[in-house]
Amino acid sequence: MTGLGDRNMGELGTVARRGDQTVGRDETVARNGAAGAGCARLRIEWEHPIRSLLDVPAALTCGAVAIGNFDGVHRGHARLIERLRRKADEVGGPATVLTFEPHPVVLLRPDAAPPPLTWAERKADLLADLGVDAVVIQPTDLALLSLTAREFFECVVLQCLRAKAVVEGPNFRFGRDRAGDILVLDQLCAQAGVVLDIVEPLTVGDGLVSSSRIRERIRLGDVDAARAMLTQPYRTRGMVVHGARRGGALGFPTANLEAVDTLIPGMGVYAGRAYTAAESWPAAVNIGPNPTFGEHGFKFEIHLVGFTGSLYGQPLEVDFLSRLRDIQPFPSSEDLKHQLQVDIRAVCEITNSTSRG
Repeated sequence: MTGLGDRNMGELGTVARRGDQTVGRDETVARNGAAGAGCARLRIEWEHPIRSLLDVPAALTCGAVAIGNFDGVHRGHARLIERLRRKADEVGGPATVLTFEPHPVVLLRPDAAPPPLTWAERKADLLADLGVDAVVIQPTDLALLSLTAREFFECVVLQCLRAKAVVEGPNFRFGRDRAGDILVLDQLCAQAGVVLDIVEPLTVGDGLVSSSRIRERIRLGDVDAARAMLTQPYRTRGMVVHGARRGGALGFPTANLEAVDTLIPGMGVYAGRAYTAAESWPAAVNIGPNPTFGEHGFKFEIHLVGFTGSLYGQPLEVDFLSRLRDIQPFPSSEDLKHQLQVDIRAVCEITNSTSRG
């Protein structure tokens, strides 16, 4: 799809008028005066997530909006969403999150783009779990990124979303060259009669909770610290491919994961939970080489405790619950087998305690 910037305001104006003129094919009119003049509240079933601002139904306008990347959906985001939910209830409209795919840095400075912590659907689900009514994932392109701060505010906040309130953190930036900051947003909101609520960042331990801080902990393999800052355990996904089958020969068959599209934790052995299409299993996760057998290539291997069957060619998702140990060579395959038994007992204890907690 092309960006918002090259649709000449007119097409966006059409979207903005849907609230008091036409409704989409899946919308059933149910007027509610609490939404305010000119804003029709509608009972509908809508796509989750919504894949474009131009597809936002009238029922999801005239509420409170938060805009940002929300990578990882951490506890700081949860604090902001709590305020968003409250503000949406105050103005009598939906709580909507607008995010972007891919991250704007991917287009502007691809070499500096950080690996994501969540994929789009996972992000939308996590935000919905926090109480958001709708998640809009707008495709990012250069036309969108060329909008000035004022153009972005008028096109997105006023015309597409018809927001009555905006909720952001103090470091929010928007518009071409990130020229719009929270002071600019405050001025634009005041001119448009839109309520602005600023939510202060959350502190955990010795620093602020942020996606970059979480990303660094995961990169170092400290998934326990990352988990303390996230709303849910860190999760990756990939496709199961054929491996050397050494685990099966030892009595611990593994699923080898490739095509992982989020940040892979640092090398080590982890306790986790693996999700197939049908159910979930306690999982021992090995990331790194297999030095006991002289193999030094990078591998992402998962042993699903209690699982029998084949997963080749299937997608697999993995939650990282805790780090167990470093990768290390063992004197023999029997020594390695003994350690794997110890690891699996630890995995079962951790997953059982997580299920109870």
